[in-house]
Amino acid sequence: MSSTTLQPHIEATPNATPEEEYPLSRAAQGNTVNWTNLLFLIFFHAAAIAALFFFTWQAALVALFLWFVTIYVGIGIGYHRLLTHRGFKVSRPLKWLLAICGSLALEGGPIFWVVNHRIHHQRTDKLGDPHTPEEGGWWSHAGWVLTGTGLSNQPQLVAKYAPDLLADPFLVWIGKYHWLPLAVLSIALYAIGGWSWLLWGTFLRVTLGLHAVWFVNSATHMWGSRRFATKDNSRNLWWVAALTGGEGWHNNHHAHPVSARHGLAWYEIDINYYTIWLLGKLGLATNIQTAPMVSATKPQAK
Repeated sequence: MSSTTLQPHIEATPNATPEEEYPLSRAAQGNTVNWTNLLFLIFFHAAAIAALFFFTWQAALVALFLWFVTIYVGIGIGYHRLLTHRGFKVSRPLKWLLAICGSLALEGGPIFWVVNHRIHHQRTDKLGDPHTPEEGGWWSHAGWVLTGTGLSNQPQLVAKYAPDLLADPFLVWIGKYHWLPLAVLSIALYAIGGWSWLLWGTFLRVTLGLHAVWFVNSATHMWGSRRFATKDNSRNLWWVAALTGGEGWHNNHHAHPVSARHGLAWYEIDINYYTIWLLGKLGLATNIQTAPMVSATKPQAK
């Protein structure tokens, strides 16, 4: 299968400065603190610590279930493999459900997320990559969220990188009100299980989930093995794959970005792909793109 992404062809802006052409680069973002994002993260981290004093096994199981729904299904399958790279097809209602699941991770709406990730693939580890470790490990992990706008929902970027998603009114709506599903869920958690369910199911789960996905941006471009000689620093890192359902097989992904399967060796567990495969068997997913499996003895790239 082809290793090119299924996304609109991106043309450079004539006579643009680097900051204008790549507004999410560290140089363009500057050193201005994004106080909204910073205060939000401080609050969520404090509440996550408080959750440790409200432990119950029920609350922990609720958090684990919601981790699967949001990080594996919502972000890995919905935002990433479906909406960003179009590695498979589903019905519109199922696409919308996956987008709602992704919004529960509190990483922004689907269009915001897709724009960021398509820019990342276009400019991986080069000027313009929103979160490359070439600008520093902390920058690639969370600094890009805490500095400058920390956003990629400017109209010109959305029109350039995600015109396909703009054509779907529901995705536009959920992008505007991406916080609403989590607010409803949080009220339900408190009503059913009190503070323990709320703190574990929302605050601890969201906080750790943010870091898990951010590790894909940071850790898998710094540490791990390289099976393919891609023109970037992407790497396969097993523990990030474990946290995210398979997103940590990142070098595989950058070599075959359209593939709905990221784990390309028998030992590379890819829960997200197994879920997509199951959807296919149930007739709920079609046109599933898969890169070929490789031999466990295949030499690693330098």
